[in-house]
Amino acid sequence: MTTSPDLEAVLADIRACRACLGDLPHEPRPVVRVFPETRLLICGQAPGRRVHESGLPFTDPSGDRLRDWLGVDSTTFYGDPRIGVAAQAFCYPGTAPKGGDYPPPRRCAALWRPRLLQALPQMELTLLVGGYAQAWALGTRAGSNMTGTVRAWRDYAPSVLPLPHPSWRNTAWLQRHPWFEAEVVPYLRQRVRDILTA
Repeated sequence: MTTSPDLEAVLADIRACRACLGDLPHEPRPVVRVFPETRLLICGQAPGRRVHESGLPFTDPSGDRLRDWLGVDSTTFYGDPRIGVAAQAFCYPGTAPKGGDYPPPRRCAALWRPRLLQALPQMELTLLVGGYAQAWALGTRAGSNMTGTVRAWRDYAPSVLPLPHPSWRNTAWLQRHPWFEAEVVPYLRQRVRDILTA
């Protein structure tokens, strides 16, 4: 299926965006991967360094863990247009002096998310990956922190599912909160199966 005119236009505008030029330590390189058929949208924080270099979302160890949570392989993740990725910010924000990446610039979501989401009429499930995505999308409905929001995942179903970030930095969090992999991951895998087999 060819890209719809509205989606085609917004994607072209996003990829040409240079709103953060001068604020980033590198040339902006917006990374977004959605299609007219997209029914599952993965909304993370912002591309990391490896994604900035590859131009393809989740081409890093975080992506391996995310795909495991979803129950899909790389071929499906990158080849099935029903799966889309559009982070809060489309450009890599750079690495903070103390490690980890800078937060996603707020202007990116304000500039592009409403228009992009309007151009995705088949959306069934949005995964809000990490606290920044959850705070932006849920507003006052978000918990006081990421853990609280993810723990209350049933409150947002069936159209939204909050997740922790799949980064290796969250391995200790996953160990402290075994209910996530016992309860949320099986639900997520079933939703993904339903979306991809409908």
